[in-house]
Amino acid sequence: MSHSTTLVVTLHDVARAANVSVSTASRALNGLGQKCRISEQTVREVKKHAERLEFQPSQMARSLQARRSGLIGVVVPDISNPFFAAIAKEVALQADEEGFSVLLADSRETPQTEVKLVAQLQSRRVEGLVVCPVGTQSEHLVQADAAGVPLIVVDRCFAETALTSVMSDNSKGAALGIELLLRSGHEIVGCLQGLPGTLPNDARLSAVRESLRNAGLAFNESLVAGDNFTEQSGYLSAKSLLASRPDITALFAFSTPNAFGALRAASEMGRTVPDDLSLITFDHSPVVDLLKVPLSTISQDVARLGQTAADLMMKQLRTGKKPRKRTHIVPVKLVSRQSVSRIQIR
Repeated sequence: MSHSTTLVVTLHDVARAANVSVSTASRALNGLGQKCRISEQTVREVKKHAERLEFQPSQMARSLQARRSGLIGVVVPDISNPFFAAIAKEVALQADEEGFSVLLADSRETPQTEVKLVAQLQSRRVEGLVVCPVGTQSEHLVQADAAGVPLIVVDRCFAETALTSVMSDNSKGAALGIELLLRSGHEIVGCLQGLPGTLPNDARLSAVRESLRNAGLAFNESLVAGDNFTEQSGYLSAKSLLASRPDITALFAFSTPNAFGALRAASEMGRTVPDDLSLITFDHSPVVDLLKVPLSTISQDVARLGQTAADLMMKQLRTGKKPRKRTHIVPVKLVSRQSVSRIQIR
């Protein structure tokens, strides 16, 4: 293959031809394949395309300078929440395999902090952004995406934007939770919601309404309380609902922290799970298996959420093209444990 003297073949060209990351191509051509656990087949493929494109080792330094930072920015609402920590971990693991480092930031469930952090990460010239948004503002993310920053939004996505999004099947999960409670005889169910206006919360609440309606039961808005996905919101909303509606026989928490708050509130009010109050939560944490009464959950595949986001990010960085499919839904499953029992007729 012949090139004119004005055409400079870069390391990025070699990486794209071999369908690998720039860092993998660099390591393969620098004799670091075995040390960096790159397969012999991949090394041979990189070298084959480098030779075909007439890539010269002297071009490597120039092409590497074209890369900005080797950094991926990850923003989560609460790093102490195992759900978000697990997503960040999966992104970091895959980024490391591709030769990138991760800058992790915690927005503390505050939209203003999230906006500031995204801007700061852009100023650090991150090569991509994975954001688990607070879920109430999307303008800064739309702007970053429009500016050409590879961006993947995870969990609290936005229905009205064209951002590449990865989320659990919120509607299916909420329907599974209500179906379990109905099968167990519960008809007066209190909902401990997360942050109103966010896609996961509203999708779950809508599915609860529809499931009850399909079962011939009226949905009562007075049985919904809460203003965030936090433990404190779960505690306050459970305490309020159990005080105002002592006839509630089951609570559906929209997050594991909400459920932990509900357990504290129920204990203070003399309600025991599952003897006279059933509890199910949307989400899963290893901690729920260790409780005295293990919680029934709508289990999200958190690892797959993180892996999907990382795959989409790395592919976009490798090819320079946005994914054609914008919304990626990860399945959920019902895990029934002791915290939901059949209602006792008194």
